[in-house]
Amino acid sequence: MDDLTSREWDAIVIGTGVGGGSVGRSLAEAGLSVLFVEKGPDLGDEPPMALEIGDSDPAHRLARGAWPRLLEFELDGRQIETDGMVGAAVGGTSIYYAATLERPERHDLEPVEGRPHPTGGWVVGHDAFRPWFEAAERNFHINGEIDPLASERGELPPPLEPLPASDAALIADLRRTGMHPYRTHMATRLAPASDGAAPQVQKMHGRSAGVTPALKTGRAALIDRCTVTRIEADGRAVTGLTCLRDGQSLTLRARRYVLSAGGLGSPTLMLRSASEYWPGGLGNRHDLVGRNLMFHLSEILALWTRDAHRDLTAMRSISMRDLYYMHGQRFGTVQSMGLTAGYGEILYAMQKRFDLSSLRRVRMLRHGLRIPAVVATRAMGKAKLFVGVLEDLPYSHNRVLPDPDDGERLRFHYHIADELHQRRAAFRAALRRAFQPHRAMFTTTAPELNFAHPCGTLRFGKDEKASVLDADCRVHGLENLYVADSSFMPTSNGVNPSLTIAANALRVGARIAAEMQPRLAAVSSLGY
Repeated sequence: MDDLTSREWDAIVIGTGVGGGSVGRSLAEAGLSVLFVEKGPDLGDEPPMALEIGDSDPAHRLARGAWPRLLEFELDGRQIETDGMVGAAVGGTSIYYAATLERPERHDLEPVEGRPHPTGGWVVGHDAFRPWFEAAERNFHINGEIDPLASERGELPPPLEPLPASDAALIADLRRTGMHPYRTHMATRLAPASDGAAPQVQKMHGRSAGVTPALKTGRAALIDRCTVTRIEADGRAVTGLTCLRDGQSLTLRARRYVLSAGGLGSPTLMLRSASEYWPGGLGNRHDLVGRNLMFHLSEILALWTRDAHRDLTAMRSISMRDLYYMHGQRFGTVQSMGLTAGYGEILYAMQKRFDLSSLRRVRMLRHGLRIPAVVATRAMGKAKLFVGVLEDLPYSHNRVLPDPDDGERLRFHYHIADELHQRRAAFRAALRRAFQPHRAMFTTTAPELNFAHPCGTLRFGKDEKASVLDADCRVHGLENLYVADSSFMPTSNGVNPSLTIAANALRVGARIAAEMQPRLAAVSSLGY
């Protein structure tokens, strides 16, 4: 450990998710020395062990790669504590994700005729991002089919896994009704099995697509189970990191620092690193750090197909963008979840609807819902679950608010805007129309925030008074601190943010490497 903590690294990357893993790999492959610092353990590339529902024990949670504390937040005036699917392990939250990585639309990043962006803010446009999208797709081994509605058609390797018969029938049905389904873009590859068996499909995430390739260069190292408690900085630059590992305090130093602790973790750490130079928190001279918090809303739909009575194979195989932008409304992608719904899910959905009805006080009727749930399951079989990803937009009052007494608690305040309620209602109506030829039912009634998709809390931009980061994702006022996670995004777009995070991280890594080329050349001339 001493050899890791005593030297000055070219770059230290805080966090090892999609962003941290990608930027660290980029820097190591460019010839820089890189130290990854991860709060959680290194669990390998195997899926993490499942947590018991409601498990709030910090040690249990951290051992399984989850953030040690439950999320605590105020939602429309209600105080809530929940498990937000925030990861704390090598690979970050991406060890939990479903590995669906897709590009945003051009009009997500810049105005397009007929489809203006409602807020702007993307100071780097779609064309500038394109080569980084392509590089990220290669790193994460993205495979699938090109969206037939795409105005700009790229190339992808074909899907790795065959389409289940029930999904093939559903795609045919959807196409007959005028929809345009395609095979979801998946971050997976065929990896040889250790025992010589047939190759297995491996999910690509922050560890497998980022940290592991970086370590293989011989220029990167990893410290896991290490919590960064403060970023030390003077008025111009970061001077070091104060960390805690196994009860021991550590100080780490580098020439460049990249913060990639996530849309909630990164602003929390910056706000907790207040000092005489930065009394309101690092980069927070204009009270913007932690503001403009966005998620996505998830609309989950149970869909019964013609083959519903069969034992359906659950795969995340179908995506559609027919509803992405409709009649001036910004909605998002619709995807199969790789899950099926039976009696329990149907009963739960019926109970949620009942609890919002005028009959909710007649509890006997609520118990009676078990009978129609059984009848529906026997008559229609299992359903495939689809999710509609509804874009969120930035509002300054939605913000991260660190706990003054608990440094490991992620806290925030969020109010669902009236326009988001209205767009949600329109999106649900569009989903009903799109799936009208099929038997379908929403499994959710109240708005469901996707806590795995926090973004926007350290937005980038040209104006220091309106953004935390510059166009290169360097913190305004600090010459050696960068951010490479979802925090930089000024809007959330209508797709899973992972590919955008990875692409931007590679872009940031290239910028840092270009800055440090003179030093690399000098080191090389000395024979190191």
